[in-house]
Amino acid sequence: MVSVDQILSITLACIVLIVVPGPSVMFIVGRALSYGRASALSTVAGNSLGVYTVAVLVACGVGLVLRESEAFLSALRIAGALVLIWLGYKAIRERKAIGPGLAGAGGTRDLALAARQGYWVGLTNPKALIVFAVILPQFVHPEAGHLTAQMLLLAIVPVAVGLCTDIVWALAATRARNWLSGSRRRNEAVGAVGGTLVMGLGVAMLVSNKA
Repeated sequence: MVSVDQILSITLACIVLIVVPGPSVMFIVGRALSYGRASALSTVAGNSLGVYTVAVLVACGVGLVLRESEAFLSALRIAGALVLIWLGYKAIRERKAIGPGLAGAGGTRDLALAARQGYWVGLTNPKALIVFAVILPQFVHPEAGHLTAQMLLLAIVPVAVGLCTDIVWALAATRARNWLSGSRRRNEAVGAVGGTLVMGLGVAMLVSNKA
């Protein structure tokens, strides 16, 4: 069974790795600036589910095979980059539809869409594959029991750490948005900044993949 020492060790390792902003954090901040708190938190929830899906794939052995495929990793980075570019462009295009004072607003359909987009970003985040396929196995001990069960249980730790830090980023970005968006013009500018941030991240991922 998973021990307390295993949990503490993986927690410390995850804090060091996850607190450094990656694609998911930048996307969540961009969503918060463009659409507000409710959308950002829905994105956080979807992203966490997408990240845990990566953990499940790795625990089942699929991720370990895919990790050895350079072509797959390259395709994963490109897919994630293209998704970010499209979502950033969409946020810029729709910025005029987001009026001031709507930071916490959002219909059920919009929030579900945000969650789905967050799920895809989490699923295609190369950082998640590194955490679960490279880092996490180092904390799995054969003598502690079923290896797949250990992986699935220990994977909850980085997902939980990421969930907490993502929520902090989302709320902080929302607070900045509320402070800046006192007028429609400023609100549109903030939305454009959020979309540009997401698009820029996607472009950076594409460039780094070609390098």
